[in-house]
Amino acid sequence: MGKCKNHPDRETGYKCFKHDYFLCEECLHCSDPEIYCKFRSSCIIFFMAEKGGKTLDKKEIVQNQNP
Repeated sequence: MGKCKNHPDRETGYKCFKHDYFLCEECLHCSDPEIYCKFRSSCIIFFMAEKGGKTLDKKEIVQNQNP
């Protein structure tokens, strides 16, 4: 858990490992969707951005967090 880089008053578990910052649900957006990232296969932020901000179900989250 950490604080959202855009909303420091909000605790969140969504962390971008490439840039080492946290984002809350409102701010979930991959900063580099077209650039290769070695963390992409397990990055919940990338997958949330790919789905257009739609919430992933638990099965998708577990699959994405285990590279």
